[in-house]
Amino acid sequence: MSTKRKIEIFSAGCAACTETIELVNKIACPSCEITIFDMNDSATATRARKLGIHSVPAVLIDGKLASCCSSSGVDENALRAEGVGRTIA
Repeated sequence: MSTKRKIEIFSAGCAACTETIELVNKIACPSCEITIFDMNDSATATRARKLGIHSVPAVLIDGKLASCCSSSGVDENALRAEGVGRTIA
């Protein structure tokens, strides 16, 4: 089992994206490895489309789009339920 939870944030630099980055950083734990991707980069945008990302901000947790990001937008409780902020034993 991995010792890190891979958190990927897809951002366009807007206020909502900035809030999401701040939220994830706030609730992250030592087991969270956070990477931020700029949707203004064409390679990032292409990858996002292949991953099924249709709007930003979007958060992937261990390669899977967080449930809140595929419907209603980023939600702290949903991210926590999917493991963000929970140390991997």
